[in-house]
Amino acid sequence: MERRTFLRWMGLSIQTPLMGQLCQAAAKKTAPAIKRPNLVFIFPDQMRGQAMGFLGEEPVLTPRLDRLAAQSLTLPQTVSNYPLCSPFRAMLMSGRYPHASRVTDNCNSDTTPYDCELRTTEPCWSDILKEAGYALGYVGKWHLDAPRKPYVDCYNNKGPVAWNEWCPPDRRHGFDFWYAYGTYDQHTRPMYWATEAAREGFALIDQWGPEHEADMAIRYIRNEDGRFRKADRPFALVVSMNPPHMPYELVPGKYVDRYRDRTADDLCRRANIPPAGTRMGDLYRKNIKNYFAMITGVDEQVGRILDALDGQGLGEETIVVFTSDHGNCLGIHHEISKNNPFEESIRIPFLIRWPGKIKPRRDDALFSSLDMAPTLLDLMGFKKQIPPQMDGISFAGLFLTGEGARPEWQWYMATSADKPHLGRRGLRNASCTFILERKDGAADTCALYDNIADPYQLENIADQQPDRVKKLTAKLDRLLKNYSDPWARSDAAEQRSR
Repeated sequence: MERRTFLRWMGLSIQTPLMGQLCQAAAKKTAPAIKRPNLVFIFPDQMRGQAMGFLGEEPVLTPRLDRLAAQSLTLPQTVSNYPLCSPFRAMLMSGRYPHASRVTDNCNSDTTPYDCELRTTEPCWSDILKEAGYALGYVGKWHLDAPRKPYVDCYNNKGPVAWNEWCPPDRRHGFDFWYAYGTYDQHTRPMYWATEAAREGFALIDQWGPEHEADMAIRYIRNEDGRFRKADRPFALVVSMNPPHMPYELVPGKYVDRYRDRTADDLCRRANIPPAGTRMGDLYRKNIKNYFAMITGVDEQVGRILDALDGQGLGEETIVVFTSDHGNCLGIHHEISKNNPFEESIRIPFLIRWPGKIKPRRDDALFSSLDMAPTLLDLMGFKKQIPPQMDGISFAGLFLTGEGARPEWQWYMATSADKPHLGRRGLRNASCTFILERKDGAADTCALYDNIADPYQLENIADQQPDRVKKLTAKLDRLLKNYSDPWARSDAAEQRSR
C-alpha cells in the first residue's frame, strides 16, 4: 500500500512533524471533543425478513421488534447477498466480497484446507473503532475460524465435519471483551469462551442461549464497577444469537405456549408452502410453530437489552441495529433452509434506531449485507477511515436524510471454497430475481422470477422472456468483472449460448 493511501486509510494527513505537533496543540485548546455514538448490533441466525409481526406477512408474535420498528428506520427490502452463515459474517465485518475475503463458504473442517476463515490482516469496522479508542464487546456466535486438529471436544465436532473452533485473541479484530463460540447448536446448553479462556477452557451453560446472551449484554451495558469496559469510552457491542437456527425443538416451552391456540395450518399463510402429505410440506408444518416460538423468544431478549440500554440513559447516544445473517425456507421451494436465492432465504430484517439523528420511517431502499460495514462507519463519524479495500458502499446519507442515490439492484451468490468459479450468481430487486447457475461440464442455466406479479416465486419465466434474460445476463457480467469475481470468466458468454 502506498504511504499516501495508508495515511488516508488511517485518517491522517501528510504533514511535517512540527506541523503535526502545532496542529495537535491547537486542537487541544480550541476544538471541542467529538462525542461518538455507541453501537449495539443484534443479529439472530436464520431469521427471515418476513417474520416480524408489524410487516403483516407472517403470523409471528414480535411485540418488542414491533415497538423498535416504530422508533427506527426499517428497510424491509434488505438482503443477505450470500445467505449463508460465515460468508455473511465476513461481509458484515469486512465489507468485502466473499471471493476477496476468501470466506466463500461456511467455516468448517471441509473448507479449512482452502483457508476459509476471516484473516487477521483483513481490516474490519471493529479494527477502525478500536483504533479510535472504542471499547468493543462480542457476545454469542462468531463462526469465522477454520477448525483445526485436534478438534475441540464438543457437540458440533463429533460428526464427520467439525464446525466449532476457538477464536484466539489475535484473531478477534479489536474486540477486547469476548464471550463467544464458533458455531454450536445446543441452544438449551450453549458453550462459551470467555475473554481470557484457553482453547480447552470453554464453559457449558444451563440456560437458553439467547436469554443467557441477553443477560451478558445487559451486564456489559450496565458495566457495574467498570468490570466490562472503560466507562469513559464509547462502546460497540455485538450480540449474535443462534436461534431461530435449527434444531427448532430447543426452545423454552413458555414461547411455544404463546402459539398453543394456533394449529400448523393457522401458521401456514404463505402461498408457496408445499401441501401437507409431501416431504417438504410436512417438514414445514412440523417445525413452523417452534421456529416462530424461537423468534418470539429472541424478540423478548431484544426488548430486555433495549430496556437496559434506555435504563442506563444511553438510548439517545446509541445506534441500535437489528438484522439477521440470512433467512429460512423450511421446505418452501423444496429447500431445507437457506443458501438459495428465494425471498424466504435472501431477505433479512434490518431496523436501525438512532434517536434525533435517524427519522423513524419505512424505506424500500435495496440495502445489502455488503454495505453494512461502510454505512455504520460513516454514520459513526469515520467516513475518512473506511478502508479502501471495502467493496461495500455507505448509505449513511440516505439513512440520515432519506435522500441520495439508491441502488438499482442487489447481487446474489452461492459458491464453494474448492470451486469458486462454479455455483450461482444473480441479481435481485423488488421487481424481479434473476439467477445464473454453472456446473462442471454443462451450459449455464437461468431462472427469472417476477417479484411483483408472482411474489411467492412460483413460476420461472426465463424461457418466456429471452430478451430480458439477455439484458440481465450482460448486466450481471459487468458487475462480476468489476469486482474480479472468478465466476466471470471469458468463455461464460459462449457457455450460455450452447
